[in-house]
Amino acid sequence: MEEIGIGSRIKHNTFGVGVVIQIKYSSYTVTFIEEGMKEISKDFSHFEVLDKTLPPNELVSLFDIEKSFMQIIQRYSDIQENVQLGSKWTGGSMILRPGDKNLKEKVIPIDAFFHKIVMIRDRIRTLEQRVNASKLNDEEKVNIQQYITRIYGSLTSFNVLFKRTEDYFIGDKGE
Repeated sequence: MEEIGIGSRIKHNTFGVGVVIQIKYSSYTVTFIEEGMKEISKDFSHFEVLDKTLPPNELVSLFDIEKSFMQIIQRYSDIQENVQLGSKWTGGSMILRPGDKNLKEKVIPIDAFFHKIVMIRDRIRTLEQRVNASKLNDEEKVNIQQYITRIYGSLTSFNVLFKRTEDYFIGDKGE
């Protein structure tokens, strides 16, 4: 049987007339006038389509669902996400060479430095969430948010280390 979309009206042999209110992988959730909500298998052939609505062309992918869950988890917990270092930096080192030739240079593995940058970013995000959830008045929240945005802006130089642009620091963009 061909797919039908949400809003399609059907007539079922047992449950009578109803409207599709949800589409699942292998079934439809239908609200019937006299029987209430029922789940009908898509393989079930004992219903007639009275008024067909086409299903959406763009269904939500598993990737979209995972991304949404990650955003929810990040927003409401202190769990750190797995942020990837750009491959060109993997195994690299950062050399800090003092201007005074008598002093020794410091070599820092980029992976360790990158981890510290990600920790700063995550802690700023947590601070931002706590400010938004606080009992401060709107003016105080806006003032603190402006400082947080400026902090992000100051850290944009480190975006070169990130593999994915979604992980970048984003400042106020001159606004």
